[in-house]
Amino acid sequence: MASPTDNRTADYPIDPQFLTRWSPRAFTAEPMPDEVLFSLFEAARWAPSAFNGQPWRFVYARRDTPAWTPLFEALIPYNQAWVGLASALMFIASDRFRRVEGREPAPHPNHSFDAGAAWGYLALQAHRLGWAAHGMAGFDMARAYEATGLPEAEFQVEAAIAIGRPTDAGVLPEAFRAREVPSDREPVGRFVFEGRFGG
Repeated sequence: MASPTDNRTADYPIDPQFLTRWSPRAFTAEPMPDEVLFSLFEAARWAPSAFNGQPWRFVYARRDTPAWTPLFEALIPYNQAWVGLASALMFIASDRFRRVEGREPAPHPNHSFDAGAAWGYLALQAHRLGWAAHGMAGFDMARAYEATGLPEAEFQVEAAIAIGRPTDAGVLPEAFRAREVPSDREPVGRFVFEGRFGG
């Protein structure tokens, strides 16, 4: 059976996981076992970070639990329309401060960069286990802070993430079905510059 990512090709040799991982919206709604969910967090744990500060924080909920509703309601309606079939929903945030024992917290300019690495590790681990992670910027920021309990002065909410077991696009509302295909990428030459931007 053909994979939806079979049309993706790399211009340079890379591990196949980078081509076969994508962000579907169609999920089975099946419960996610603890060993799977916490395997994703374990992968995120090992992401690199400046001074090993590990500034990422995840606030999660499983579908059909009381914790789900506040996180779900922080999403914009467009995302709510498909996230309902996800097995887990989470928000990733990053600590705005570098915290070193014995010192006052100091502004951490790389907190978002480091949290992005943790998200990438989580997404690849989900794919490796036969699940999928779909990151979203479509949420109400104020409601996200309220739902997660994260103090805004200390943490930056970066994204929402839906996790589920991928399935056929037929489970989605019709408006989403045509979009249920892996996206392509710009060639390396569009975003890589030797020596100086634009050179």
